[in-house]
Amino acid sequence: MDDLVAEGYTDLTVFDLSSIALAVAKQRLGEHADIVLWIEGDITRAKFPMNRFDIWHDRAVFHFLTDPANRHAYVERVISAVRPGGHVIVATFAEDGPEKCSGLPVMRYQPEALHAVFGDTFQLVEHEKEAHHTPFGTVQQFVYCYCRKR
Repeated sequence: MDDLVAEGYTDLTVFDLSSIALAVAKQRLGEHADIVLWIEGDITRAKFPMNRFDIWHDRAVFHFLTDPANRHAYVERVISAVRPGGHVIVATFAEDGPEKCSGLPVMRYQPEALHAVFGDTFQLVEHEKEAHHTPFGTVQQFVYCYCRKR
């Protein structure tokens, strides 16, 4: 978020389950926080305007959705909220990533399996694997999928 604001982007929305995380991000942005729309909520129940977003970026939310109904609800929100031709970037734990995060079970994905969850509405453009070095000195394998909404 900080980099987007620094680059001059002004039509930004941040969505998070945690009011504390939102408060920390707002404080970090300081006087620039007022150009961002901040929304607290549960992604599986959120209501977004139809075809509103050019880019949907999720780093480390989707892998916490271990229930198929919750994954389906998430995907339905992305389908609804991202405009045709829009971009979706989702980062989750890779197939060799951790089985738990913060004590919670997670899903792990290969790029093709992650794309399959989103379905034919999205064209897989590119994927990349990343070894993420945590502040605790561990390494977690992530997979990033970049898709375009048809």
